Amino acid sequence: MVATPTTREVIVMGGGPAGCTCATLIAQHGYRVTLYEREKFPRYHIGESFMPETYWVLRRLGVLDQLKASPFVKKFSVQFVSETGQESQPFYFFEINPHESSQTWQVLRSEFDELLLNNARRHGVEVYEGSRILDIAFDGDRVRHLRVHHADGREETVWAPVVVDATGQSAVIANRLGLRRPDPRLKKGAVWTYYEGAYRDPGLDEGATLVLHVAGKKGWFWYIPLHNNVVSVGVVSSIEYLFQGRGSHEQIFYEEVERCPAVKRRIACGRRVAGFFATRDFSYKVSRGAGPGWVLIGDALGFLDPIYSSGVFLALKSGELAADAIVEGFQKGDLSGPQLGKWIPEFVRGMEAMRKLVYAFYEGFSFGQFVREYPQYRRHIIDLLVGNLFKEGVEEVFEAMRRYVPLPEAETVAVA
Repeated sequence: MVATPTTREVIVMGGGPAGCTCATLIAQHGYRVTLYEREKFPRYHIGESFMPETYWVLRRLGVLDQLKASPFVKKFSVQFVSETGQESQPFYFFEINPHESSQTWQVLRSEFDELLLNNARRHGVEVYEGSRILDIAFDGDRVRHLRVHHADGREETVWAPVVVDATGQSAVIANRLGLRRPDPRLKKGAVWTYYEGAYRDPGLDEGATLVLHVAGKKGWFWYIPLHNNVVSVGVVSSIEYLFQGRGSHEQIFYEEVERCPAVKRRIACGRRVAGFFATRDFSYKVSRGAGPGWVLIGDALGFLDPIYSSGVFLALKSGELAADAIVEGFQKGDLSGPQLGKWIPEFVRGMEAMRKLVYAFYEGFSFGQFVREYPQYRRHIIDLLVGNLFKEGVEEVFEAMRRYVPLPEAETVAVA
């Protein structure tokens, strides 16, 4: 027999950027929010590079001053390096916007995520760390209760009229309801590590994200400068190519370094200061993003290949949009799926724009060649790279891109 659930006003499952954003913005309106995070912070997480459009959500959260005062490396641009080592001109974000929002950061996620979690506490969010969701029960399409195991060994059964799933790639509700849909073509994996003292470009380009092709365009490396003189270096390719019959993660990494002279030169002057990490099959979205009294945000809603560093931006933005819909729902007395997920169609449209850019990259699309032939679309490309995915007219660039590479048709996510 299940114990009578303790009633909360809003429950947020997951304390990453999406969950903290949503919880904080709801709490700013005076609602009581309880957040359950399964790990104890600080905790390691990949995904260190921001898009400039994160600025506006960070401003609403009230953490900009902390970021400006932090040691995080400032990022002004993205640069692409061909398999022969030819470097594109940097795509400087301030080319389209001289505002301070055109500068963003490369962060240690353990530090950044803890900053957001502590900020949620300051705004009145009731935070439980080390609290794992054991089970989520439904009555039809509605959440009946959650069973939570706390760090002290105590178990609790809870319920709230609004449950936000920000559990990342664990995707508690999506997995429980069978909603998760992997991308049929973006079956990729990654192997990465960290170097101290590796080469950085001088001046304004010191904090640039570099995307470097591997020979034969079988994959690509990210190269992300962090503070404390550390660089995050990782290779991405198809799961089949990267992992089948290749030995250890270390062996895979260094074999791919040999296929990317530009990365090999950059890390030659540094020393590895971490082990090797790996993940696979990380691009997916769900078929439905909301239901009566529940909504999915961040990676629980969907995740894109990390080529353009869109992960943290999409997490923050989805948390913000969901929070606004939830607050409006309380004010209207409407906590239905269509209300809680009203933002999802437009948000997914932005995700689809980014997905087209990802597909283009893997089809061998050359940004340098494209903007030389279509200089009028350079602004559109930079808009996409900064995260300005919802800007009117930004999708015009894809008609021209289709002349070079096939692009996917748009997909939708239902809200009820």
